[in-house]
Amino acid sequence: MSGPAAVASHRALGLTDSEYDLIVDKMGREPNRVELAVFSLMWSEHCAYKHSKKLLRRLPTEGRHLLMGPGENAGAVSVGNGLAIAFKVESHNHPSAVEPFQGAATGVGGILRDVFAVGARPIAILDSLRFGELTSARSRYLLDGAVSGIGHYGNSIGVPTVGGEVYFEAPYEQNCLVNAMCLGIAPEERLIRSAAAGVGNLLVLMGARTGRDGIGGASVLASAELNSDDASKRPSVQIGDPFEEKKLLECCLELLERGTLRSLQDLGAAGLSSSSAEMASKGEVGLDIDVSKVPLREDDMEPFEIMVSESQERMLCVIEPQKLAQLQGVCERWEVRATAIGEVTGSRRLRVLAGGEAVGDMPVEALVDDCPLYDLAPARPEGQVYPAPQRTLDSHEPADILPALLASHNLSSRRPLFEQYDCLVGSRTVRRPGHADAAVLDLRPDGAQGAIAASIDGNGRRVACDPYTGTVEAVLECAANLACVGAQPLGLTNCLNFGNPERPHVAWQLERSVAGMADALTELGVPVVGGNVSLYNQSGDGPIYPTPVVGMVGAVPDPERAAGAGFSTEGHTVALVCSPAGTVSLSGSQLAKLHGEELPDRLPEIDVTGTRHVIEAVRDAVRDGELASAHDVAEGGLAVALAECCIEGGIGATISLPSYELEALFGEGAGRFLVSGPAEALESLAELATPIGAVGGEVLQIDRRWMWTLDELREAFGALALAFP
Repeated sequence: MSGPAAVASHRALGLTDSEYDLIVDKMGREPNRVELAVFSLMWSEHCAYKHSKKLLRRLPTEGRHLLMGPGENAGAVSVGNGLAIAFKVESHNHPSAVEPFQGAATGVGGILRDVFAVGARPIAILDSLRFGELTSARSRYLLDGAVSGIGHYGNSIGVPTVGGEVYFEAPYEQNCLVNAMCLGIAPEERLIRSAAAGVGNLLVLMGARTGRDGIGGASVLASAELNSDDASKRPSVQIGDPFEEKKLLECCLELLERGTLRSLQDLGAAGLSSSSAEMASKGEVGLDIDVSKVPLREDDMEPFEIMVSESQERMLCVIEPQKLAQLQGVCERWEVRATAIGEVTGSRRLRVLAGGEAVGDMPVEALVDDCPLYDLAPARPEGQVYPAPQRTLDSHEPADILPALLASHNLSSRRPLFEQYDCLVGSRTVRRPGHADAAVLDLRPDGAQGAIAASIDGNGRRVACDPYTGTVEAVLECAANLACVGAQPLGLTNCLNFGNPERPHVAWQLERSVAGMADALTELGVPVVGGNVSLYNQSGDGPIYPTPVVGMVGAVPDPERAAGAGFSTEGHTVALVCSPAGTVSLSGSQLAKLHGEELPDRLPEIDVTGTRHVIEAVRDAVRDGELASAHDVAEGGLAVALAECCIEGGIGATISLPSYELEALFGEGAGRFLVSGPAEALESLAELATPIGAVGGEVLQIDRRWMWTLDELREAFGALALAFP
């Protein structure tokens, strides 16, 4: 391939002229059709992280509980008794914007494979979703499809969805976000890495047949802005089959238990191209793949289509030749297709064969290690990037504001969504979604002590105001949610969702956000175990809010003491716990949104060290069994948190505050908790806790000025249910 045809081909595949020239230099010749297709995917933003990899090096990745860090299919931490928890979060944003059901479903399927690819049995799913305003027909369509897809895949495969979040903001109208997080459990000795090893060993493809679904998904969808031609990209969206994946999951775990496999890798973005190239790169070996041996759904597929197909429910493994019969026997029992399609070589090259004839021959180093990494050109925007939201509330009276906030789509009860997910399958769930600030999963059935907790958090609106401080807030809120159930953080996974990084203001958002995450995690002493970057979430209407999503996993010594969010007992003291240096503000708050205010360009600075001390104090009090309830004060501020505690517990409270300014009632900021319990039990928090009232009655009363019955609060809080009749 040469001349104008080559130029047209590489540009159509998302490669720049300079990147194509570099490929020619690395190859020593012009690539053929197969090679160009493989390079285009391996050098895509989705696979190569070419605009973010340098930034990600700033994040802390070392920790005393860490067993497996960035670079593997999923990270893993030790939880004692020889057990590991593997976890990761990934995005499926662009496919979900094109076809929400399959996009979200296969997003769940992909993150499940990432976890069992390291040898862990998936035990929980959490999701983080963003859509345009729910008044939009498109947003309602995307929400319905995505929630149905998540429920379909998770419920069918038997993995509970135990937590998550969803927000509705206009900048996500064209680019919804579907981030899925999975946790898995494994004996530490069963963890396996993906590096190919052993010259002469066999490369075996397991699982579903390969078809044309998903072809070009990584490069076409995840490395470009979406536009009005989205419907034409539907062929690039994968199609999932959770029942096929269930068989594949059980088959892989049995093979690992038997010690049959040398390495294991899932086939996700870029299909065989990325899985094989990455395995070869990590093992410093070469691979020969004969595409004529790959089981196909469509017989007329060309070699390049087979290499780039993103058909779901497939795994690639390396085994010693003498173990092939054992592998085939296990696969036959689980009704999983298994085909030897190649072997490990010492060539350090990825060779693609078709019936013995070489149709592609590429240096592994060029595919994986030599992709150009770009320096960002960040510039703080001089004016407003995002238009002011539509004003939906005129009143400045707390009596009107609290019901309006509770009824707003960003704060109202998520029960109509969570009820579509099975949160109890597996019999590990200690705290159901909405009943506590973090999900709690019992480890005692596995012979371990205690439990683990998990939370997933992000607030694009706050990050859009101030990328650094907003990201610090997101990390601290995730840690605060764990503290409410008594969990000590062990590790964090992230998904960085941003617009086009080639635009200076988006580059600035990304750079400042990563800096904030790095500083917050360093202060907390929590390592990043892995994650995902999703860029080019942008349309003709502009970029999404910058949305770093963080998922954190922590250890809970005694699940029986994991506090719920709701008030529970008449006469208990209610206290506000916070750092003396903590600040709150209405800038960028949910109330500011209802009032139609523009986003500010800064948020108040956070006392991160002081906030860490508060988080640790609350965590210790929960672990000691002193608190009847613990709830993080987050979006909507203190008044909304009080209402949530009353609604969840089914009991009222009488509250007296030092200030009744709107900022005190509805301002937002990091590191504040509402706790309740016997007065003497709160003494351990005395330096940080301010008693503000007592639990009891059928109303929430604040300073005898404002009073709302529980029924009024419940009616407002249930507003989202009206969208799901």
